[in-house]
Amino acid sequence: MIMEGFIVMAALLGVYMFYKMYKNDQKAVYLLFLNHPEGILFKHLPDYREELTEIYVKLKPYGMSDRAIQSIEDVTNPLLNSINEKCARIRGAFVGRFDDHLARHYYIDGLRGEAKKIALPRDLVVWE
Repeated sequence: MIMEGFIVMAALLGVYMFYKMYKNDQKAVYLLFLNHPEGILFKHLPDYREELTEIYVKLKPYGMSDRAIQSIEDVTNPLLNSINEKCARIRGAFVGRFDDHLARHYYIDGLRGEAKKIALPRDLVVWE
């Protein structure tokens, strides 16, 4: 019973923190990585540009500005630091409010040169 309560709390934590992220580009990056439990190598980010754009369009139903398009280009360019900045902000959103023991399941993480991913068990994720 305690474990069930923890799972519900953990799922609610993820939803709460997702909506507390300040910018749509952070939310789009988060959803992209959440959609790929196997993780994504940063050097392969250009392969995900179209998918990230589709996610972003859903977050901005009134259209995409030139700034939004540039943000997508920047975050999927592995030669720029934009993806690291977004991941750091996402991590900070969770770690700033919760103990790292719980937060680490929610932010994008991985070893240098390896696929980065969100550790959250996907059976806790419900797409609607």
